[in-house]
Amino acid sequence: MKANPLVTSERQEAMRQRVLESFAALFESQMRTRRFASSITELTRDTQAELLGSLRESITRIADLKLDSRAQDGIVAGLQRAVARCERFDQTHSLLVEERRRQWLSNSRDLQHVMLEFNRTSSELAGTLIEKDLLERQSQVLETIVLSHEKVTQWKAFVQEVLRGFHEFFPFDVFFIAFAEENILSLYIYYMGDYPDEVKASARSSLARDMIAQLALPADVPLDIEEFQVAHRKGRALSDVEDIRMITVPVPDLEASNLAGLLGIAYASLEGLTPQESSVIHSILAVMVMVVGSSKALSRTLSELEYYSTHDPLTGLHNRRYFNEILGYEVGRSERHNHQFSILMLDLDDFKDVNDTYGHPCGDRVLQQVADRMRASMRNGDLATRIGGDEFAIILVETGVEGALVVAEKLRTELRQMTFEGEEDKYFHVTTSIGVVTYPSDARSISDLMAGVDLGLYRAKELGKDTIGTLESVKDRVNASRLTRDYAEKLRVSLREGRVIPYYQSIFDCRTGEPFAYETLARIIEPDGRTLSAGTFIDTIEKYGLGRDLDRTIIAQAMHAARARLDADKPPFRIFINLSAQEIQGRGILGYAEQLCTELGIPPNVIVFEILERDAIGDMTHMRKFLSDLRKKGFLFALDDFGSGYNSFHYLRELTFDYVKIDGAFVKNIVRSKVDRTLVHNLTRLCQELGILTIAEFVESEDILQALRGMGVDYAQGFHLGMPAPQMP
Repeated sequence: MKANPLVTSERQEAMRQRVLESFAALFESQMRTRRFASSITELTRDTQAELLGSLRESITRIADLKLDSRAQDGIVAGLQRAVARCERFDQTHSLLVEERRRQWLSNSRDLQHVMLEFNRTSSELAGTLIEKDLLERQSQVLETIVLSHEKVTQWKAFVQEVLRGFHEFFPFDVFFIAFAEENILSLYIYYMGDYPDEVKASARSSLARDMIAQLALPADVPLDIEEFQVAHRKGRALSDVEDIRMITVPVPDLEASNLAGLLGIAYASLEGLTPQESSVIHSILAVMVMVVGSSKALSRTLSELEYYSTHDPLTGLHNRRYFNEILGYEVGRSERHNHQFSILMLDLDDFKDVNDTYGHPCGDRVLQQVADRMRASMRNGDLATRIGGDEFAIILVETGVEGALVVAEKLRTELRQMTFEGEEDKYFHVTTSIGVVTYPSDARSISDLMAGVDLGLYRAKELGKDTIGTLESVKDRVNASRLTRDYAEKLRVSLREGRVIPYYQSIFDCRTGEPFAYETLARIIEPDGRTLSAGTFIDTIEKYGLGRDLDRTIIAQAMHAARARLDADKPPFRIFINLSAQEIQGRGILGYAEQLCTELGIPPNVIVFEILERDAIGDMTHMRKFLSDLRKKGFLFALDDFGSGYNSFHYLRELTFDYVKIDGAFVKNIVRSKVDRTLVHNLTRLCQELGILTIAEFVESEDILQALRGMGVDYAQGFHLGMPAPQMP
């Protein structure tokens, strides 16, 4: 069991007192012995002197006696010998007395030294016990100073918890913390007892005055004072409190903690403190200063993080995260109470031009002013948010479509009338497109509401901007948008699981009727064995950028099939492979195909890459480079759906193709439509004169095939000639 330091110290002091008392008794006994010995010495000397005097007197008187000379001489000789012995005794006695005095002095010095050494050792031991006690008390206080998230966020209560442990070992009266921040003096006063109101008023006044002076703040600086009652015991009277002494520990620099300044914290007590106690208290306060300062700074940082987790830092509006939370809440609330609510989605028209023309700082000011106007226009309970960039969203609680349209029009008009200032005193205006959706008439789920309001916004853009679009005008797009997204996920999974394979449709020579080439058509094998055409996913492939993976999957499988056909010594052939529009921009598809040709030993001129006309003409600069690189590697090229563009002849002049595939929309009607027949005929003649081979698509009957032969079309493909199959014939 651990000994109580206070009890141990008391026992040590009692032992020291007993030993010192024993030393004192020993000194007293020694003094008495010396005094007694001195008395005996004096008595002995007096007696000896009397004896010597008597002997000498006897020698003198013997001469007067009538004795014979012989007897007289014998007696005198005997007396003289006695006198000599007494004299020798006197000398010896003096030496003995001197030696005894010397030894007494030496013993006295030794005893005094031992007593002083014991007292010094005892004092040092007492000091050690006191320091040990103080260190143990210090450790117990510091053990309570452990930071956690809860303590940081509730740092004022955390300080009270520490003070209770502090006060248990070092009784004090008042504890205070002073912060100078943002031209405000924040003062936190902790009372360790029940003090009268006049005592607290005096403490507030005195501490505030001292802190203002030490921080060099204006005398009229605003004060923010908080008081806490930590312990409940009878406090001192005002007359006593005025004499309180304080130990203050300042914090030199909290600039990194975003605090303008922290004065420090103080310990105050009426009790006298030893240097050791003062030192220990200073060290504890130094730790508490850093802990409290850090907690204060961290608490502020956490508050800022919490604020910015739900607010946009530029405009001060709530952000997308908070919008989503409130939207979920509002859906549930409106469902329970059978209420309506509406969402407005606002997008500033051509806002990129503002940033490009006047600079991003000016664009930021525009966003801030737009946010201020939105905030001023909202009712209590409505929510205005910045979703991102130049896009804003508003939740209008308990508002139907009619009310939402009124608010949307009001906002659109107000924003349109605002004037913004750029550099060099240039002024400009912005317009806003707004999408509107209403719960539950337009949609009932969060995803449907957001998809609907986006489509309404897109509709407003399509109508020329600076207008309002509703879901009513684009309801058919909601299902289409959702279906496109479902297709994207289905295609991703199919690619990952290797369920995307090529089918091959024969292309026939119109003159000989023999197969000339095979076009690869992507198919998806469903888990239940059903086969889906990739044509179903065209919009999905383009929108979600899945063309790269799809192209590489089909190319690899088609080339391995070509290698197998070559190994079987079948007649010469070509393989037409469709590419997505993104490959024109040089994403490495030609290098990938070239590497496969090298690895598999396939001549590059067996491969014919084809791209839709609308994709090819959409990026003429990249298209020229793509065709140049393609021919350098030995591949051939076909332009698909030729004739569908409004200026197809122009592209024949600008670009060179090996094949053109005449748009099937013209081909399938050449028997019934004179216009289509004339168009196909003229396109064919044009390509023949330019040395470009033609392929007709959508050949669905023998009549169409014969008509194409009569026009001189080189090749044909379609269901009449052959259905797509998983293997090349």
